[in-house]
Amino acid sequence: MSIHKIKASSKDYLWGGTKLITEYGKKTDQDIMAESWEISSHTDGPSILVDENMTLKEYTDKYGAKVVGTKGAKFKEFPILVKFIDAKDVLSIQVHPDDAYALENENQFGKNEMWYILEAEPGATIYYGVKETITKEAFKQAIEDDKILDVLNKVEVKPGDVIYVEAETIHAIGKGIVLCEIQQNSNVTYRVYDFARKDKDGKTRELHIQQSVDVSNLNKIEPDFTAHGAKESLDGFSKQLLIDSQYFTTTLYEVESKASFNVDETSFVAFICLEGKLTVTNKDKEIQLVKGESIFIDANSDLVEVSGKGNFIHVSV
Repeated sequence: MSIHKIKASSKDYLWGGTKLITEYGKKTDQDIMAESWEISSHTDGPSILVDENMTLKEYTDKYGAKVVGTKGAKFKEFPILVKFIDAKDVLSIQVHPDDAYALENENQFGKNEMWYILEAEPGATIYYGVKETITKEAFKQAIEDDKILDVLNKVEVKPGDVIYVEAETIHAIGKGIVLCEIQQNSNVTYRVYDFARKDKDGKTRELHIQQSVDVSNLNKIEPDFTAHGAKESLDGFSKQLLIDSQYFTTTLYEVESKASFNVDETSFVAFICLEGKLTVTNKDKEIQLVKGESIFIDANSDLVEVSGKGNFIHVSV
């Protein structure tokens, strides 16, 4: 069992910018990079284990529970997808279904996700749920009357905010935000509203009105963008539990000089470097990481040591 550097997939959606290229070291043949799919076994954007010269899906299909762990093996498919997202413009207003609806209608799992805000221009906002509880009929009417933004809750965000977007929550990332997203391994998105934008071919993107009405949670949600755990200061580093859900657990490590953690037989670990320069060592293998790079750590890899100065997110199931 070991550690593996990742080569990510990229997406050039029309709302994306260039920060992932200029500030996070990402490579692409496109002019923009909206998303970098860091830890992904999804067919829409697979990541590659550089040392194994195979996709993450090929690798986990080949070795199974040995590398994904006993908890990871309980999921029908590899359970998570981790991305960097650069929103130069606001994303579409959208909603993701839960597992039951998605499996019945899309042959995929649903999508619960979390955002860790890395950058946010002053006054940057997201859409998160509805202002007040409304009926499905009123929601559909607001869409048809082009007044959907009037009923949505618009919330200002800042770097360090931790946002859990439960399936069925209407949402959109606003312009001027860069974040790390950890989500279920799904690419099912129902687009409610897209600001009448046109793509590079002059076409508007498809909307999914009926599906959105079917699945959206139209009860008011009180935003709470704080981490689940308190910050713990340890020798050479600190750590803080961000989100603990049935789908994934995420922890932020801030390394001043050194850190370590143990990877047992229960779960793999996704390791995403948010800033700084870090050296990750496991047994006789060593990987250098800088801001924007990621590694996949096999279950049962035992002690993983980190040296340098920087921050990273640790994801397991």
